Amino acid sequence: MQPFSQPVGAHFPVEVAGPPSGQPMTRPVLESWLRLRAIDGAGDLTVLRLVRAWHSPEAVLRASRDDLIQSGCSPQLADAIRRGPDSSVCRSIERELNAIERGRIEVRSVLDPTYPTRLKTIADPPPLLYITGTLTEQDELAVAIVGARRATAAGRAMTEELSRDLAALGVTVVSGLARGVDAAAHRGALAAQGRTIAVLGCGIDRTYPPEHERLRRQIEERGAILSEVPVGAPPHSHHFPRRNRIISGLSLGVIVTEAAINSGSLITARLAAEQGREVFAVPGFVKEDTSRGTNALLKEGAGLIERAQDIIDAILPQLEPALRLRLQPSREKNERSDQLGKEEQLVYDALSYDSLTVDDVIVITGLSVSTVMASLLSLELRQRVRQLPGQRYLRA
Repeated sequence: MQPFSQPVGAHFPVEVAGPPSGQPMTRPVLESWLRLRAIDGAGDLTVLRLVRAWHSPEAVLRASRDDLIQSGCSPQLADAIRRGPDSSVCRSIERELNAIERGRIEVRSVLDPTYPTRLKTIADPPPLLYITGTLTEQDELAVAIVGARRATAAGRAMTEELSRDLAALGVTVVSGLARGVDAAAHRGALAAQGRTIAVLGCGIDRTYPPEHERLRRQIEERGAILSEVPVGAPPHSHHFPRRNRIISGLSLGVIVTEAAINSGSLITARLAAEQGREVFAVPGFVKEDTSRGTNALLKEGAGLIERAQDIIDAILPQLEPALRLRLQPSREKNERSDQLGKEEQLVYDALSYDSLTVDDVIVITGLSVSTVMASLLSLELRQRVRQLPGQRYLRA
């Protein structure tokens, strides 16, 4: 893995004409994309190269064998394109087209002007994106948060805090709808009435894991669900490493809040570095398995994150002027509204993501019982702390 302080961005410029901005893809155009993608030997990079050369999938499918070979196709691939998919594949494509219409699923191609700008610049952008919910220009200001599926309570709480604070500033939070950290990231953004995007490793018409169906519907109301795999595709294990490049590709940076040393989240971090994105990690206890991955990232040069402001400070310089102006007023407003009183700050600083009793807080701060109780109530009303059974408190 390359040092994170020296990210390498691999770019695949797709400078071709697409449909007019805001116009949905027509069924015949989508059918051409699906037919081209179904050709034996035509992987995503080959499809992108051909469409770039011929300006549309329809033109590729109409091209002669000699012209295809002249544009770089092998004779075998040129023959396969000229033959087209067999009848069983064509029937499958017809079923997918019908399912897309029934499910009111939006599909954007890499040629579409509304295709996510940052995602388009990675080495292998998905030729097609399936979308439910709404993908907007606001989502160009996005940060990904990923981590362990078996996250600790402290890891989930830290994730929710970072996500909530970023979303409150107008940053879209991107994750993968998985158990643990991913779910906490989505919930934090939703709690702030902010935007969040979930990238699936299965067909857009499926929810994985299935217990996140309700969370998925909430995300669709305030953000978007994305997938690159065909409608109906099950959650195969090989889909997930590939979807990670989309999570990082949509984002200005990737935060790993908790991860074991062999976690798939480290794949996302590596892809982010290769894409020229910022990589951040939250430090953790050295003996905790779910901290070994994040601590390893920090050793390799990832940015150390303790609060949302650390991320904002890192990404502001790389933003386009319009996005920078949009973020700075929100940040200043958030900082003013979130100022704590002296006693509240002492109590908040005493708390962590491991719960403490009121007596613990009194001992740490040296404040009176009444002052500590009043501060805890104020912090709870401001959603800065959370009370657990037995009058134990931790940061929210």
